[in-house]
Amino acid sequence: MRTALLVEQFQQLPALPNGDFLGGRSVELHTHLERFRLQVSAKYNEGTLQRMLAHPAVQARRAALLALGLTGTMLSNAEAASCLHDEDAQVRRLAADALWNIWFRAEGDAPKRELQRLSQLRDPNKSIRGINILLNKLPDFAEAYNQRAIAQFRRGEYQKAISDCETALMLNPHHFGAQSGIGRCLMKMRKPRAALRAFRKALNIYPDLEDVAESIRTLEERLGDDRK
Repeated sequence: MRTALLVEQFQQLPALPNGDFLGGRSVELHTHLERFRLQVSAKYNEGTLQRMLAHPAVQARRAALLALGLTGTMLSNAEAASCLHDEDAQVRRLAADALWNIWFRAEGDAPKRELQRLSQLRDPNKSIRGINILLNKLPDFAEAYNQRAIAQFRRGEYQKAISDCETALMLNPHHFGAQSGIGRCLMKMRKPRAALRAFRKALNIYPDLEDVAESIRTLEERLGDDRK
């Protein structure tokens, strides 16, 4: 019955757009999602939503992932990541979006907002300075390392970016973004074979990374290597 209620509430939402609909979204969709979040928070705990991820009905899995994206914590990280290999394409997309939201929210709402603000700064130097301050307070904030890696990549500091990606992966082994980031850095460093290995690891975490799959195909053709 509780699963049926969650699915019913999910089906009342407007069509979800492609991309990170939990990040950039219209005012109208934001209103619907906030209503859904409040409904979920009133009726379901995180453990119940996690169990729904294994439900045989695809709509139940979709609804549970959306709910976890809006309310879940890092306690749901592994469960949501397992859905990156689901047979249903929308489940996989919802899982990816849910994970990004869980990762940014890992240390609470205030650090999430600050990291989002810092990651959107045009000046990578300012981003890095701000993220350094955040990491001094929250040294286990995996997403902060990933966002600092992105800023370092923008500055051309590829080895430093790789180091931060590796730290993010140590703290969160499901972070397909950090893993693919290592591959991009290695490409810039003209280490194609190492980049190929990094990209393959990222695709093993999340098989729907189309840009990573394309990079793998390009590298395999260039290197004449489709197995190593």
